Amino acid sequence: MKFPELISLVGDEPVFETGLLLVGEVNPAQIRKQLSLWVQSGRILQLRRGLYALAPPYQKVKPHPFLIANRLRLGTYVSLHSALAHHNLIPEAVPVVTSVGHVRPGLIETPLGTFFFRHIKTDLLWGYDDLLIARSQQAFIASAEKALLDLVYLHPGADIEPYLLGLRLQHLEELDLPRLQRFAQLSNSPKLIRTADILVEMAHQEQSAYIDL
Repeated sequence: MKFPELISLVGDEPVFETGLLLVGEVNPAQIRKQLSLWVQSGRILQLRRGLYALAPPYQKVKPHPFLIANRLRLGTYVSLHSALAHHNLIPEAVPVVTSVGHVRPGLIETPLGTFFFRHIKTDLLWGYDDLLIARSQQAFIASAEKALLDLVYLHPGADIEPYLLGLRLQHLEELDLPRLQRFAQLSNSPKLIRTADILVEMAHQEQSAYIDL
């Protein structure tokens, strides 16, 4: 395969997998060797074994970090601080994309960013949506309510008001409070139920402060 053929085949894709190139009468060993040579020459970027992206200036579509996270570890969704920043609930930008899933925890460094994966039990794999994050790109992202609960679930001692205040949460009026409490009950976790009650009270206090102004 020549490089122009590769661009013609995957140019509109933000990332691509080796399997996409192995359709038809091709030599798999030769394809993999060619991919390795293109990585060495800087024409393509290897994100993990079997997952690649075209490098600038050949790249037509810049892959969104959330899409990359989903593709690095299948069955995960973006959550914790990354999802909270996406939903504008915390003021800081988050340089490392954090995802959760029933996967081995770990850090993956790629030419397109750093990605952190946390393990949660299968019973908690809900509360996320397939969202449009860029033109023709979608990713699984926790709702604001589930991202908060995932964060507390994974951090010991996080179900107290001082910890939650330390997050410097903003726009609490945009939280779906009934949904937050429903999710907490669904988790069957006393820790998360306590957290939901605290967050509801914090949201009500914020709302009262605005009214007083």
